[in-house]
Amino acid sequence: MTPAQLHESLADMALLVRVIDAGNFSEAARQLGSLPSSVSRQIKRLEQSLGAQLLERTTRRLRPTEAGMEVYRHCSRMLEAANSAVNVAGELASSPRGRVRLSAPTQFARTVLHPLVPTFLGLYPQIDVQLVYNDLDADPLADDVDLVIRLTNRPPQGLAGRPLGRVRWLLCASPGYLQRHGLPTVPSDLAQHQCVYLGETPDDNHWRLRQGDRTQSVHVKGRYIANHAGARLSAAEQDLGIANLPDFIARDALQSGRVIHVLPEWELDPGKYHGEIWLLYHPTRFLPAKVRVLIDYLIARVSQQSYPSGAER
Repeated sequence: MTPAQLHESLADMALLVRVIDAGNFSEAARQLGSLPSSVSRQIKRLEQSLGAQLLERTTRRLRPTEAGMEVYRHCSRMLEAANSAVNVAGELASSPRGRVRLSAPTQFARTVLHPLVPTFLGLYPQIDVQLVYNDLDADPLADDVDLVIRLTNRPPQGLAGRPLGRVRWLLCASPGYLQRHGLPTVPSDLAQHQCVYLGETPDDNHWRLRQGDRTQSVHVKGRYIANHAGARLSAAEQDLGIANLPDFIARDALQSGRVIHVLPEWELDPGKYHGEIWLLYHPTRFLPAKVRVLIDYLIARVSQQSYPSGAER
């Protein structure tokens, strides 16, 4: 029997179990909402496919042959396995459990997501979380991940997504640095300060700031250049200058007063690494419960986090 023929015979094998358990075609047909003649034809088709007589038919009774009994045992186990598969699928779909793999940019994962994981694990003791720190664009359709955090204003087609918020960039400096060097009041003042910037491209020391319809560009300089936001924050905290930082990196330091938002009336345009934060996942109606609850949790918790706009001084 070829795989295609076997596939076509699966329904007939399940019917054989029903007929033998019922004791006759009429009762099996009644349970299935079918006709006895239709049930009889399916059993004959199965016998022809297997090349063996499975049932002995008389006017009074119906009983399995020796071959029919052996086939019945195997088909019964097949149905048990199918029922188990249905039950497992139902449990996984309705009961949150299993492992969820979440990929996110390194700094966002470390600063925003990691602190949220312990509470989530406490709420859902049957779910494991694998947080993948990844600055490349992971794809839930191609990679071994369930959820992806991506910074983009245009989510890719073919993926479902929920917005988590928006990344803003801030200029921050320590109170000690500003006490010694003065507080900038207009963007052009930045040219006279030590500035800690990204340094990945030649244009990274040209800071562009907006206030309504006004735009100003300032060529900044500094003795420390770092393409790691955590390092730039640390440098600012240690009085090394004014650093450009994503708001989620600066949040705690701003709230504690370790740094102060410089030029809060102006919006810094970094040219990259800014925009909407999207939570992306496979576009399916049957999203596992473990994934659904993590999506809901992240949307609730991340959206609740307030990134200071910077009036603190």
